[in-house]
Order: sequence, then C-alpha cells, then structure tokens
Amino acid sequence: MVEQRLPPMNAVRAFDAAARLGSYVEASKALHVTQPAIGRHVKLLEEWLGVQLFERTSRGVILTTAGATYHRKVAQALQLIIEAGQELQPGDRERWLRIMVVPGFAKRWLTPRLEALRHVRPGLKFAIEPNSTFAEVDAKHCDLGIAYGLDGQYPQSRASLIRPRVFPICTPGYLASIEPISSPTDLLKHNLIHFDDGEWWNMWFAANGLDIHIGSDVLYVNNDHALSVAESGQGIALANEVLVREELKAGTLVRALEDQVQLESYRVLTPNGQWSADVAWFTQWLKTELEADFPEARIT
Repeated sequence: MVEQRLPPMNAVRAFDAAARLGSYVEASKALHVTQPAIGRHVKLLEEWLGVQLFERTSRGVILTTAGATYHRKVAQALQLIIEAGQELQPGDRERWLRIMVVPGFAKRWLTPRLEALRHVRPGLKFAIEPNSTFAEVDAKHCDLGIAYGLDGQYPQSRASLIRPRVFPICTPGYLASIEPISSPTDLLKHNLIHFDDGEWWNMWFAANGLDIHIGSDVLYVNNDHALSVAESGQGIALANEVLVREELKAGTLVRALEDQVQLESYRVLTPNGQWSADVAWFTQWLKTELEADFPEARIT
C-alpha cells in the first residue's frame, strides 16, 4: 500500500494562522516567526497543493474559494490533534477557562447558565471576571474576553456573536406615573439614566434619525448598574434585549417605547496564538446559544 504524503506541517500551521487572523503580520506574531517566513510557508503550501489559497489585499489576505474549503478541514484536523493530546494528559489535571466579560452580560445572561454548562463540558471549570472597561485581553490573566462595542473597537476581536436590539426600558410603575411617550423626543421630558456621559443615548437617538445631544449629571459604574437603577423605578435606561429578556417576560420591566435599533455587537476577544480546544468549544457554544435565543440579532 502506497503511503499518502502529508503536506509540510509548518506550512499548514502558517496557513491556518493567516486564515484565522486574516493577516500575515498577525500570523507571524501568533507563531513567533517573521512575516516573510509566513509568506514563504504559504507559498510552499500553495505549490505543494497546486492551488492559490489567498488573495492578497492592502489590508491583509482573504481566502480564495479553494483556500476556504481547504481551511475548514485543516482547522478541524488541527483541533483534533490538540484534543488528542489533551485526552492523554493526567485526568486529575484541572482545566480552567478564565473569562473576562462585561458585567451586565456576566450577571444577566452567562452566570445563570454556568451550572448547566459544567455538565456539557465535564472537567472544565470557569472563572468569571466582570470588567466594564477592558479593550483587550492578556494571556497571563484570561483565556478570552466577551466585550460589547462597535465594529473596529477591539483589535483582538476573533469572533462576532450577535448584534442585539437596543430600546428604552423602565418599571411599569414609573411608566404609569409619567406623561405618555409616543416618540423618541418625548423621552427628553423624563429622567434618562446614564452609565456614560450621554454617548449611548446620543448614539441611539442618531440611529433613530434624530440630531440630539444630551449629557448627564450622574454616571453609574456600568450598564448593569444603570439597569438596576431603572429597576428601582428611578427613570428610563437604555438596554439591549440580551440584558433584560427575563425581566420583560416577568413584567418587572417594560419598554418605555417600542422604537429599537441595533448599535453594537457582542464579540469574543482572545490573546494572540492558537485557540485551545476549550476556547474554541466555548466560543462556538456562545454563538449557537445566543443566535438561538435572539435570532433577529444574528450577524449576517
């Protein structure tokens, strides 16, 4: 039986990194080699396969149709190699997934699911660090981050999850105590709760076609804190549907107005380098669960 030839594995690793990161520069950082070395490896693999794998652009590299097809299977194969090694490691070795995450998402969506999640991935333990100000993650302190922000805001963004709808909310009691709200401009007559200097409200008004600029005399620590103030009946806050889904169902919060827009997205940030099997699994789990819960917020 003729032994089948394997492609040059260093070239495969370079190709995988460039495909995942969309850049020879980022691939070189992830694999701790020079950028020209990544280029040479990819060229070698292209010659070995007899097909072009990337289109080169001024912003990086884009997979060709053949490259995308090849990468799907290569990524699966490399993941299997990683998992095979993990399965051979001592069974009593603790595996932790350290997650830095914006506080509202941590408290209102992720934490209630953690107990069930432990049974889905036996042996994996979770360390959750709520943080409202991080813009990147450090491998010394965490394995991945879950952030909420605008496209292009996070250089380490590795996967976009969903872009939820944003709308104003308050308690039923507060809504009953004020004049009827029939348009976004009516909101200006009432106490608007902020967790920043007014930027999020101004962004929401602009997305609704209104040139309105407001500020705040009181700032709260983060969006979760602002929502808690709204839940106490002190005014109207902005919320995305992920954060208040259960409260809307229970009737403890209501929409102050039906107008809604999609502003920012949840995304996964990771340090440079190859994803671990647990990070890859958790990222896929996040995306699948969020898209199932909020199908209209899917990013296409």
